[in-house]
Amino acid sequence: MRPRQRNLPSRMAVYVVVLILAATLGPRAGACLATDDVTIHTERQGDAVTVEARALLTAPLPLIWETLTDYDRLARFIPGMLVSRVVERRGPAAIVKQHGEAGLFFFTRPIDVVVESLEKPPHVIEVRVLSGNLKRLDGRYQIEPDARIPGQYVLRWFGVIEPKESLPPVVGVPILRWNIGAQFRGMVREIERRAQLHKVGPDK
Repeated sequence: MRPRQRNLPSRMAVYVVVLILAATLGPRAGACLATDDVTIHTERQGDAVTVEARALLTAPLPLIWETLTDYDRLARFIPGMLVSRVVERRGPAAIVKQHGEAGLFFFTRPIDVVVESLEKPPHVIEVRVLSGNLKRLDGRYQIEPDARIPGQYVLRWFGVIEPKESLPPVVGVPILRWNIGAQFRGMVREIERRAQLHKVGPDK
């Protein structure tokens, strides 16, 4: 009994900190996080979370497109994604099975879905869930030339995500926000990494 009593204060302290952080993120109608050239805005709508993400990229358009559509390798660079593979092609649409986890601190939720990725090259990819444990996943990648600087592009993601099972509002919404932001940044980092390799490659 004594070991349990000694551990209780520290465990309760961690739990209280998590609840405070979650409450800070959870109740607000919208939240915006900006770091460097990446901006992510999220807003809660019932059990769903809408997302608008933006990143400024210095990379060739074909390389950006190639990375966004590299479905079989997404698990290598997207945080929380464990499996991603194309199971079927339907004309311009790729049917992709994905499995992963959405987590915040010690709270985790599995994500197991089959999605349709409708490719409209070279600027638009539309994504929707076909089956799995998400009630709704509707999204759109859009690549736009930066009007100010030649050779730069703006990558945007517009989407809404809603699980089939309602998540606790204090914890569930921050989990979705946290992971959507992490995944978008993971994509941006991979594009930047490939762009750097593309830049130095000819000199090797």
